[in-house]
Amino acid sequence: MQRSISSTNNVYRHLLHYHKPPTSAILTRQQPPCDVFINHRGIDTKKNVAGLLYHHLMSLKLRPFLDSKNMKPGDKLFDKINTAIGGCKVGVAVFSPRYCQSYFCLHELARIMEAKKKVIPVFCDVKPSELIVKDYWGSPKHELDRFKSALEEAKYTVGLTFNSSNGDWPEFLMSATDAIIENMIEVEEEEKERQLINPPFLLMNANIDDESIN
Repeated sequence: MQRSISSTNNVYRHLLHYHKPPTSAILTRQQPPCDVFINHRGIDTKKNVAGLLYHHLMSLKLRPFLDSKNMKPGDKLFDKINTAIGGCKVGVAVFSPRYCQSYFCLHELARIMEAKKKVIPVFCDVKPSELIVKDYWGSPKHELDRFKSALEEAKYTVGLTFNSSNGDWPEFLMSATDAIIENMIEVEEEEKERQLINPPFLLMNANIDDESIN
């Protein structure tokens, strides 16, 4: 999956064509928490894959979400994470050897899948077949079923593989960034198409008409 630097720059410029910062009015009402939600097991990848990817995306003026960077003491854990997932365009699931031992990792993954977000799996030092959900927490069956369903969906999504002990870090970051930006462009284009089919002012008029009838 090697790409030239010029290729990365081209897709990034393409993204900037669609990706405009929100106006001050929108910022006042509701600031989108992030563009890219990085789902990861901190003990395995916070200081390497997930952390480096976060800083690389920040250098490109994108808005990644990494719990240790975007959360502060006093934040409500699930509220902050669920809001970030709901507002993101792309999810990056960084799978690692101890990923499935974390309730929070699997909760985040299930939320991402249930929100129908674009997902890019990164299999870091682990094979998809080695990722298995076990009940370490005494969770109810329906919750374990959610986790298993989300994990299976991610395992059968085309992603990236990386060996942190002997992999090419610059090449990995470039490949991951290309994949993220290309998926963000797809999301932006899909949103534009939906707006053309159902312009916001038409929806507003329809709501006003309904209210006047009532």
